[in-house]
Amino acid sequence: MRPDTSWAGSLARPVPGLAVAVVVAAVATVAGRFVPLVGGPVFGIVLGAIAGAAVPALRGPRWRAGYAVAARPVLQSSIVVLGTGLSLRQVVVVGRSSLPVMLGTLAVALGGAWLLGRLLGVRGDTRTLIGVGTGICGASAIAATSAVIKPKQAEVAYAVGTIFTFNIAAVLLFPPLGHLLGMSPHSFGLWAGTAINDTSSVVAAAFAYGGDAGSYGIVVKLTRTLMIIPVVLTLALLAARREANLAAAGGGARFRLRDMPWRKIVPLFLIGFLAAAALDTLGVIPASWHPALSALGTFLITTALAGIGLSLRLADVRAAGHRPLVLGALLWLAVAASSLGLQALTGTL
Repeated sequence: MRPDTSWAGSLARPVPGLAVAVVVAAVATVAGRFVPLVGGPVFGIVLGAIAGAAVPALRGPRWRAGYAVAARPVLQSSIVVLGTGLSLRQVVVVGRSSLPVMLGTLAVALGGAWLLGRLLGVRGDTRTLIGVGTGICGASAIAATSAVIKPKQAEVAYAVGTIFTFNIAAVLLFPPLGHLLGMSPHSFGLWAGTAINDTSSVVAAAFAYGGDAGSYGIVVKLTRTLMIIPVVLTLALLAARREANLAAAGGGARFRLRDMPWRKIVPLFLIGFLAAAALDTLGVIPASWHPALSALGTFLITTALAGIGLSLRLADVRAAGHRPLVLGALLWLAVAASSLGLQALTGTL
């Protein structure tokens, strides 16, 4: 039987695989509610990988188109939806006192990923994903970065797993360490918001500390999320330049920035993210919608990671070895220490 090449056939082709990813994401979301310390997105990629390994038929050609839709358009949509929970007014207020710490820790994460990754022999997109995930906001930053640099599925899985490991460690260790250091709730909220990656983990650690650490930590974390914009723009430009230079090596024209289509440099989902944040700031999005939109954004990320997990081959993850995990550990320690050091230097500790 010949494949259906009509527009209706093209639209229907991703449906089976996308449906499987949604089912896995639904199970992962329920599991995440029972174990919020892990969260739905991490369960999504883990359960997807387990399902793909247990039922090899799910990796057949019938399903791949749906997994690809989950890993790209669905993932990009999740970033736009998450922008609805970011008020730019709060960013301005919080940024006055916390911006030096946020920028400093981001520089440590990205610079450390480049330097330590080279020393450890962790190269390519794995190093980039771990650095961005550590420096910005865990799975969300990895998702946004993956949308422009197009890494291998195994690299995404390893980065998410690495970030998750040290999120758990931070939730368990940060509150007692904060009390041992005699930190105020405000300074602990800033520490948690800049040195813990995933939003749910920031919430868990900061509210466990007490006082106004929880509310301040959340605002710092949301402000830190805006760092996705310059980082993704830079990576999109580098990816476009790399593609153009490869074309030039094959006889095409050399790379010139002014000749690049703006959509190659500024991803549409990033514009959507900013537009969503602007609408929230202007009060167009009712506050009563925020919980549902936040849940929708998280579910879309979970679906995307489920699609990545379903198409993942565990042998590819094992082949990466232990070095990416060591890189994640060193970056986590460096960011946590630099956050405290920068707070001491700026008088916010």
